Amino acid sequence: MERFDYAVIGSGPAGYVSAIRAAQLGLKVALVEKDSALGGTCLNVGCIPSKALLESSEAYASASHKMADFGVNVTGVEMDVPKMISRKADIVKILTDGIGMLMKKNKVTVLQGHGRLVGSGKFSVETEGKTTDYEADNIVLALGSVPVELPFLKFDGKRVIHSTHALAIEKTPKSMLVIGAGAIGLELGSVWARLGSEVTVVEMMPQIAPFADKQMSKTLQRSLETQGLTFLLDTKVKSADVQKSAVKVTIEDKKGEEQLLEAEVVLVAVGRKPYTSDCGLESAGIEMDGPRIKIDDHFRTNLDKVYAIGDVVRGPMLAHKGEEEGVAVAEIVAGQPGHVNYDVIPNIIYTHPELASVGITEDEAKEKGLTVRTGKFLFRPNGRAMTMNESDGMAKLVADAESDRLLGATIVGPHASDLIAELVMAMEFKGSSEDVARTVHAHPTLSEVIKEAALAVDKRPIHG
Repeated sequence: MERFDYAVIGSGPAGYVSAIRAAQLGLKVALVEKDSALGGTCLNVGCIPSKALLESSEAYASASHKMADFGVNVTGVEMDVPKMISRKADIVKILTDGIGMLMKKNKVTVLQGHGRLVGSGKFSVETEGKTTDYEADNIVLALGSVPVELPFLKFDGKRVIHSTHALAIEKTPKSMLVIGAGAIGLELGSVWARLGSEVTVVEMMPQIAPFADKQMSKTLQRSLETQGLTFLLDTKVKSADVQKSAVKVTIEDKKGEEQLLEAEVVLVAVGRKPYTSDCGLESAGIEMDGPRIKIDDHFRTNLDKVYAIGDVVRGPMLAHKGEEEGVAVAEIVAGQPGHVNYDVIPNIIYTHPELASVGITEDEAKEKGLTVRTGKFLFRPNGRAMTMNESDGMAKLVADAESDRLLGATIVGPHASDLIAELVMAMEFKGSSEDVARTVHAHPTLSEVIKEAALAVDKRPIHG
């Protein structure tokens, strides 16, 4: 029976990164993957393909509606949806093949098949009906997650779809009803709205992007509404009737009033759940915390030398969170002080404009009994944003009123996903708004908005 020092079940961002780090630390590593391509949900049917569609649809929207503002006259613009889908597939293949190359480079053994935990020190891999047993000194469960299905609205891949289906639509639907105004719903809703679909988003919470600062959420909503998306907030879906050519959905608002909506396609984007079925967890005796695997502060399960990371454990279901956990657990196993600072994990929605946040919001700070000061600055006065014709949005910083230490930040605007990194760094090193304000920011750049927001915490912005 082949034995490894370190075995990872699941090759998503958490799993493959953990395998690479463990190999770098000199361990004999195996990586188990049930699907034909490495990379998990993120690379195959999540982060990467959705961004490919977002970029393609934004390029189309820009050519159709924005280029004239730059003095570029474009006529006869058409969207080739099959080409867009093909481009997405090409990008995914390049990146997933790249992970395979990384495994070879780092001498990680890839075991293709359905991995199952057998117990402490043991796992199995089923390939084409044949099961092979293996031993490992340390086993890491990086099993990932799957879309949540509504009991009265089962996925059929045609009229009722989840995110994976929405990434492979070959023809723009005339209408789309999106259930859920989180990252998945807003991003994929944006894609098809740009391409001409009439998109309505239903959200049971009183705001879109429920995790975000209320003011910034509203800022994003206004921008998306100008792009044609319709939002029905504080509204829940009660029932649905799936017909041959459409889906009729009954919704109810907070006043108890019902309304019947009809759409060609319904995208259910109410979240994801840990993938733990048929993985041997129950028979091996793994202790659960609700739907997730229970772990301690060092990623250890109740079984000796069996660890869990990523979407199957507590915390946000984010690829970069899983990656950091993958590195940390490998370092812990190797005797190093692996650690993840969960207070500074950024959360991003890749709409246009983007929303990016880190830390706590102003309301959350007040709920914790903290006295805070905030600084806000719009993109509108920023010279670079004006030249880009990207003036929607603002940056908002939250700082402790006494120490000035940064507690959180939210950006709605162009390249917010890139701009947030500066504030993540500042918070990682316990920086203050004054630290950010006194940092020289090149001119003209979008980053000057961050500097101005930091200055605004002390009520001394220069350009606003």
